Amino acid sequence: MDVRRADERYQGGDPAAGIETRHAFSFGPHYDPGNLRFGSLIACNEERLALGAGFDEHPHSHTEIVTWVVEGELTHRDTAGHETVVRAGDVQHLSAAAGVRHVERNDGPAPLTFVQMWLTPIASGGDPAYDIVRGIADSTPYAVPEAGAMLHVRRLSAGERTAVPDGACVYVHVVRGEVVLGGETLGPGDAARVTDAGAMDAVAVTRAEVLVWEMAGR
Repeated sequence: MDVRRADERYQGGDPAAGIETRHAFSFGPHYDPGNLRFGSLIACNEERLALGAGFDEHPHSHTEIVTWVVEGELTHRDTAGHETVVRAGDVQHLSAAAGVRHVERNDGPAPLTFVQMWLTPIASGGDPAYDIVRGIADSTPYAVPEAGAMLHVRRLSAGERTAVPDGACVYVHVVRGEVVLGGETLGPGDAARVTDAGAMDAVAVTRAEVLVWEMAGR
């Protein structure tokens, strides 16, 4: 198990424009050849957007983009004709396929925090696709078959235990609260990269919200 702490993330974004970003993987000018990916996951970005701030229209291709809003409202628009407001508890999935452009903004009434995760698809090309699940229930898995991955969302009470999927590659990201995993205490923004997890549990120290990716090794 490889634990990466929140304060070890690469700092990015544009604070003067109201954008603060923390990258878990090698990203843009923060090139780290030893931290390019884990399984099919190539980015796990914590984004904070001030009121009215956002990312102007920009392109993506050959990437599965999954977004989890922590607090606030994220306005999404893309060139495939989708326009959505994503709120806390919603899972948004944009399959960029051969190419799509989109806009992400905080047009809501409060600061916005979200976690955005990028995965590499098994096959390239195809047409862009969009999906959103409103208020996904606890323990309900969300499949991203294009990347051979499954997202598990867990909302845990203090003392509650949850099994970690027995996958070739498992990525555990703590959104809020504290959990103990493999003898390590993980807090908000901390993550663990687990290979061949086997019989492993996560135990909540406090109320916690955890995102768990189950992936085939690639």
